[in-house]
Amino acid sequence: MQRLVKVYDTTLRDGTQGEGVSFSMEDKVRIAQRLDALGIHYIEGGWPGSNPKDLRFFKRVQDAVFKTAKITAFGATRRPGLRPQEDPNLQALVEAGPPVVTIFGKSWDFHVTSALGTTLEENVAMIGDSVAYLLKHFEEVIFDAEHFFDGFKRNPGYAIQTLSAAEAAGAHCLVLCDTNGGSLPHEVSEIIREVKKVVKPVTPLGIHVHNDTECAVANTLAAVAEGVNHVQGTINGYGERCGNANLVSIIPNVMLKLGLRCLPEDHLRDLRVVSRFVSELANRKPWQAQPYVGDSAFAHKGGIHVSAVLKHPETYEHVTPELVGNHRRVLVSELAGQSNILWKAKEYGIDLDKNTPDARRILEMLKRLEDEGFQFEGAEASFELLMERALGNHRTYFDLEGFRVIVEEDNGDVEPVAEATVRLRVKGIEEHTAASGNGPVNALDHALRKALEEFYPNLREMSLLDYKVRILDETKGTAAKTRVLITSGDGDETWGTVGVADNIIEASWRALVDSIEYKLRRDEKQGRR
Repeated sequence: MQRLVKVYDTTLRDGTQGEGVSFSMEDKVRIAQRLDALGIHYIEGGWPGSNPKDLRFFKRVQDAVFKTAKITAFGATRRPGLRPQEDPNLQALVEAGPPVVTIFGKSWDFHVTSALGTTLEENVAMIGDSVAYLLKHFEEVIFDAEHFFDGFKRNPGYAIQTLSAAEAAGAHCLVLCDTNGGSLPHEVSEIIREVKKVVKPVTPLGIHVHNDTECAVANTLAAVAEGVNHVQGTINGYGERCGNANLVSIIPNVMLKLGLRCLPEDHLRDLRVVSRFVSELANRKPWQAQPYVGDSAFAHKGGIHVSAVLKHPETYEHVTPELVGNHRRVLVSELAGQSNILWKAKEYGIDLDKNTPDARRILEMLKRLEDEGFQFEGAEASFELLMERALGNHRTYFDLEGFRVIVEEDNGDVEPVAEATVRLRVKGIEEHTAASGNGPVNALDHALRKALEEFYPNLREMSLLDYKVRILDETKGTAAKTRVLITSGDGDETWGTVGVADNIIEASWRALVDSIEYKLRRDEKQGRR
């Protein structure tokens, strides 16, 4: 039977330490659910001892259902001189209450004496005490040996001693960390071989590496080749400094190149969608040349390459793009443009035949909207509504007759006041409402809801959870077209909608309307009014 390599995702914790990466709590919940659907084995939700948002996340996900993944909390070993039950960090882990916890401990003697400021003996005791204590509260405890490779290079005996302490206390997995990201693949392989000589054969080993030498993926694969069956990383390689090991590259390499079990085989085709979903919620432009899932990963332009690929794709493609949810692009071909749109629709589970009138109508609409700057990876609700409109199945719940937004500031000591006025026709009745908010979009949302709630009371359940803006053409400055992504929820479901326009208020309005129409349409389908 093939070896199983388990995937441990730390996008929601280590990934958020990357410059410019931030997720709201609802973002984190949505990402966790996507990762679970992909087949990830562990999802590290955050460090509950470090900030209130992470602690709220663990409380929030207790109501969610995860089919594959185990939600994991992260923390440090007890502090020097404290008993585990007295340590606030460990108590925060217990309060968070996930099934699995991961704690890190120092394995480099230089860090113990210079950064932690304690003795080598006390550090070993801290590791053993913390693991033993947490095993009383969690079904699984994972130990991250921080700075292990640097520590081993300088004092191999002490680095091994820290692993032995965690192993003796009962840790379920010993994760070797290249925290500074400075190791090379041959060093990783050699050190893992030495570690395997001293740990018990039944003790699982893991790998966690950073990308400061651009070797994070290579180092992870070197570890897997040495028998490591637990790999840690982040979606798109997000992380501090140069990032973490990129799971979007590691997973297909493990499955398609090394021939090992990892995710369910049929889930691999969701990899591109998940990659772009996370980049959208991170408000980061997708990496066009990202291996496997980037727009350019299977793009061919002109001459000998195009001629060869059209005859035999394997001449210039190392794997079939559809295996990872991507598609081939022939940049010089009009036909290829249509083919790209067909594949785009397939990524959303819509099987289109380009020869039917409905399909052609959808394709033309998709082409136009993609050209305008729309992207639907983080806006599934807008995409569903788009399909309904193109197929003629869309119902109009209200008609806009006009809106106005005013932002007024009296003096610099008082926050500006935003007021929105909305004129709608709902079920043949004209509604004219006004509302204020802490910003123009918030005011517009309040005014729209105020006009509609008398006719559609279920809208009172709904709230706007997050709001993001992306500038689509930075060279135009304040005149640039903008894309607005809105996340909404009603307690039962969370959904995303998108709007694009030259005017940021207009883009926000379009996303708001989609959000409300999605809620009304879904409730109507479920028999709710």
